[in-house]
Amino acid sequence: MVQFNAQHFDTSFAALSDATRRGVLEQLARQDASISELAETFEMTLTGMKKHVSVLEQAGLVVTEKVGRVRTCRLGVSRLEQEAAWIERYRQMWAARFNELDKVVEELKRREKANGRPS
Repeated sequence: MVQFNAQHFDTSFAALSDATRRGVLEQLARQDASISELAETFEMTLTGMKKHVSVLEQAGLVVTEKVGRVRTCRLGVSRLEQEAAWIERYRQMWAARFNELDKVVEELKRREKANGRPS
């Protein structure tokens, strides 16, 4: 069984919980961008965008590099594999539960039909 680091998950999921940060990741998936460009795209202050980028950096989702006065952002090394595996485990559990529920519903329908009741 895969061992999950709760603190790592907390940091990752906290970073992904904000729509602006998810938008930043989508933007950086297309191309690297400076903090100024990101702030302009999302119509926010430089300070606000720096805070969002900092949260993404702590989660390993973004890496920044300062060249002169420009801080450029790009996607980080975290590929969210562990987070995806954790989510998949729960997806499978819920899928199994819903499959069992479907069987119960089908059995109830079959019994109603056998007893002459319309379904």
